[in-house]
Amino acid sequence: MARSALLPRSWELSWRDYFALTKPKVVLLILLTAVVGMFLTGSLPSPLVAVAATLGIGLMAGGAAAINHVLDRRIDIKMARTYHRPVAQGRVQTLPALVFAFSLSAAGLAVLLLWVNALTAWLTLASLLGYAVVYTVWLKRATPQNIVIGGLAGAMPPLLGWTAVTGDFHGHALLLVMIIFAWTPPHFWALAIHRRDDYAKADIPMLPVTHGIEFTKTCVLLYTLLLTLVCLLPWVVGMSGPLYLLGALALNLRFIQWAWRLKFRPEPQTALQCFRFSISHLMWLFVLILADHWINYG
Repeated sequence: MARSALLPRSWELSWRDYFALTKPKVVLLILLTAVVGMFLTGSLPSPLVAVAATLGIGLMAGGAAAINHVLDRRIDIKMARTYHRPVAQGRVQTLPALVFAFSLSAAGLAVLLLWVNALTAWLTLASLLGYAVVYTVWLKRATPQNIVIGGLAGAMPPLLGWTAVTGDFHGHALLLVMIIFAWTPPHFWALAIHRRDDYAKADIPMLPVTHGIEFTKTCVLLYTLLLTLVCLLPWVVGMSGPLYLLGALALNLRFIQWAWRLKFRPEPQTALQCFRFSISHLMWLFVLILADHWINYG
């Protein structure tokens, strides 16, 4: 009786651990930006393409996250933010985690090839390799500019959504990529400031470790100013209207306020609060650009 009573709890723990490998909160933000890319193309995607593209991109993003868990397991165990992760703790062994990761990635690639298009499939695979291999294996351990260079892989989802519908590149989709590319450094550096000692302990050359916290705070502030300019480009080129313009200005001014506070009036939790706001910033920015598009263009 005691053994059978433990089985459901053990199964539930295993299920939750494998689900955690996919970094579901990160994947949800990726999918939001990808879906916005789909619906900004000027024509409604067919239900099949919309569902298949969302599923395929989501599966491959989850696979990339699981690979990251495996490759970073020795780093994760040293850091307070990540020591509890399933592979780092040994709740999921390396081989099963890799099988799970490659299964998700292969399934996602197959979905994109069969029901979307080859361009989206190969671009998504390139993004997976850029994050899971180029960033995690090399950039993260090689240079304090790892987030800047590696951010391109994480900026691709809007382009993937766009190509899923059109099968082609477009300047408007690249503007969305530029927004996420400019957003990534201040987003992640704010967290790196908060977790500076963790990164130093794990010997990861994040900017606060190599150049100091004050220098990193300055970079966060400067990048939020750059991000504000980049976020205005959709309005400048006529991609969006006044609703987006006003909303983007409000969101970016708030981000600048957080960055200014982090630089000049910091409190113990300011860096973490800045990081958390940056997530809401990107989410609402993409919601705004989609709402503005359908209000103005239907």
